[in-house]
Amino acid sequence: MNTGYALLVGLDWADQKHALCWRIAGAGKPRSTMLEHTPERINEWVSEQLAKQPGGRIAVCLEQKNGPVVHALMGYAEVDLYPVNPVTLAKYREAFCPSGAKDDPSDAALLLDLLERHREKLSVWRPDTEETRLLQRLCQDRRKAVDMRTKVCNSLRSKLKEYFPQALQLVGDDLTTEMCCAFLCKWPCFETVAKAQPNTLRKFYHRHNARNEAKIDERLKMIAGGRPLTTDRAVVESGIRWTRTLIPQIRTLNRAVEEYDQRIRQIFKDHPDAPIFNSLPGAGPQLAPRLLTTFGTDRDRFKTAGDIATLNGVAPVIERSGKQTWTHWRWHCPKFMRQSLVEFAGHSIGYSAWAKAYYDEQIGRGKKHNAAVRALAFKWVRIIFRCWQTQTTYDEAAYLNALKLHGSWIPETLRKTA
Repeated sequence: MNTGYALLVGLDWADQKHALCWRIAGAGKPRSTMLEHTPERINEWVSEQLAKQPGGRIAVCLEQKNGPVVHALMGYAEVDLYPVNPVTLAKYREAFCPSGAKDDPSDAALLLDLLERHREKLSVWRPDTEETRLLQRLCQDRRKAVDMRTKVCNSLRSKLKEYFPQALQLVGDDLTTEMCCAFLCKWPCFETVAKAQPNTLRKFYHRHNARNEAKIDERLKMIAGGRPLTTDRAVVESGIRWTRTLIPQIRTLNRAVEEYDQRIRQIFKDHPDAPIFNSLPGAGPQLAPRLLTTFGTDRDRFKTAGDIATLNGVAPVIERSGKQTWTHWRWHCPKFMRQSLVEFAGHSIGYSAWAKAYYDEQIGRGKKHNAAVRALAFKWVRIIFRCWQTQTTYDEAAYLNALKLHGSWIPETLRKTA
């Protein structure tokens, strides 16, 4: 298996220095060094090795397929990357070092050993197209921005409960809205909003498209008949300052999420596989791009739908020991991709008749909501994989006809409920 490469390399990456262990294929003892993480030093080392082996290729085994060192090595056409799951390396290390000792140079040597002895079980990493990788990174970063905004809003909600709980009803449940930010900037505590004229408050709500008069009257009555939770200046003043600290962060993150959405829509609209994922019921503008990046553009990467379900953590893990068998959640997988598939499955229940029937059947068998949605996601992976492989859009009627031809219980159930 070591034919075809002039140099085999094990690389244990770090933030500042990378441990390297390499061997000329089929000859000599392994050599090792510490490589500083600078573009110049990485280029110097790769160029030096290619000069010693003119026309040869380099195989590099490392723990990840994302990160700065991967981005640097992707620029060399002569370098093939063999990413290894960190759990795989940890178990391999444990086999030779039961004490649990860990060191970067020894990990690099273990990665080289994996590459030399078990390369038939490793896969060369073939990156997706540049637009697909950009779309994937933008979707992931957008999710991080949303999570960051959620964290800030939770902090704001907690602080308002300490000194101004009425605000949570006066601005609504969604603290990310511009109405909420403007309200708390103008009236950061109960004493300030209690002094405002009812007509001023009514105009404020109208200006922010809150035109439910019954709800506005209810809020005005709450202000007129309310009283502050506390008049302790230590609590109120610190609460106001913390609120004014968080509001600009929410507005900044709102703008960031909106800009991410615009750029994602632009890239996704021009992607050749966009029609496939746009046709999925319930995918929408957020989940359709995420599903596209989950499958990618290399249609030779996955041989079966089970490969995608296993890689992305949708397929459960079955363990057997003696006469016992048990099934559990898959722990080690790309969490964002699993989240994309499971979230889509949950959304599809409201848009696909068969998905709703399948979900209800799982619930009827005693499964909890999360388990039922995961089972539905596993079923959706097979459908999307077929559409993705054949480059055809999803057709609910065609799928139901196929289920009927195969004797599935779903079409008959839908007929009865109809």
